[in-house]
Amino acid sequence: MTTTTDELEGLYARLSAAGLRPLWTITEQLLTPTPQPRSVPWLWPGRVLRPLAEEAIRLVPVERGGERRVLSLANPGLDGKPYAAGTLWGALQALGPGESAPAHRHSPGAIRFVLSGQGVWTTVNGESCAMAPGDLILTPSWAWHDHTNGGDEPMFWFDGLDLPMIDALDGIFFEPHPEDRQAVRGPHDPAGRGPAFVPGQVTVALDPAPSPLLVYRWADTDAELTRLAEDTDAGVVSLEFTNPVSGASVLPTLACGMHRIVPGRTALPVRRSGNVVYVVLRGEGHSVMAGRRFDWEAGDMFVAPSWVPVEHHAATPADLFSLGDAPVHRALGIYREETLGAPQAVTSTFFPEEPA
Repeated sequence: MTTTTDELEGLYARLSAAGLRPLWTITEQLLTPTPQPRSVPWLWPGRVLRPLAEEAIRLVPVERGGERRVLSLANPGLDGKPYAAGTLWGALQALGPGESAPAHRHSPGAIRFVLSGQGVWTTVNGESCAMAPGDLILTPSWAWHDHTNGGDEPMFWFDGLDLPMIDALDGIFFEPHPEDRQAVRGPHDPAGRGPAFVPGQVTVALDPAPSPLLVYRWADTDAELTRLAEDTDAGVVSLEFTNPVSGASVLPTLACGMHRIVPGRTALPVRRSGNVVYVVLRGEGHSVMAGRRFDWEAGDMFVAPSWVPVEHHAATPADLFSLGDAPVHRALGIYREETLGAPQAVTSTFFPEEPA
């Protein structure tokens, strides 16, 4: 059969007019040998984030309409979308003394990881959870939640959500609470709470229900990281926070972990399917992602897109919080992980742009 160029171009024109795309012309774009995330490795320095958040406290009130004073991480590979990666929202939230962020609920699940400040509590479905640096607080999908600062200093925390993922599923729902604040049941720091985590990361357990444990205290996390570091000479020791009922990740869509980076020890690069956002709680060091060096210090936030090799090195004792989408990959049976045999060659260094 002989096909002329005019005939083929005519077919393509008719396909386009019918809202169709011929697979044989786009197969290599759709079925790639490895993940090709649009997000890129990036770092947002705390020395830039914190002053801008402080300025926002001074200039932007928290009230109905805006709801939250949040600086979202916008990955430059995502064409202006306010997402840290294709599946993850990351942000710095700021709440000034005496302020309250109104109660609402939404279908995306969320976590809060506290960086600095005292005197703030988050109320989740009527349960009030005191917040302090290093604490992890959950606000599961469709849970009512509001934030109140009863202290005399501002508080800053990392917000992590599965919002881009839920948006891609056309599943966004949002509802403001009838009152600015929920009625609170009991004290701000409920008794009877205990730690729940596993060394390394969750590998098997899955649970469509969120963890009933809403607060994971830094004192418990720090003690477990110390214990893990004493039992090994590895350069990085890690734990993942878990649902105490099932042993699964804290939310069906989100995995939260802590990583202690020990100075002077070597850690081999690892690449994983799925995106991860890291938040530096303390210490200084650098991470190498796809051959590029990213220097970091306390307050910095950075993202490792899917299947990008990552290795961490500390100049001083350091602790990193991580937020990832691994539970979804595991639930779908598409999770992969690979440890490389040698450190990456560093071919460039990341220098973040800073406002004038």
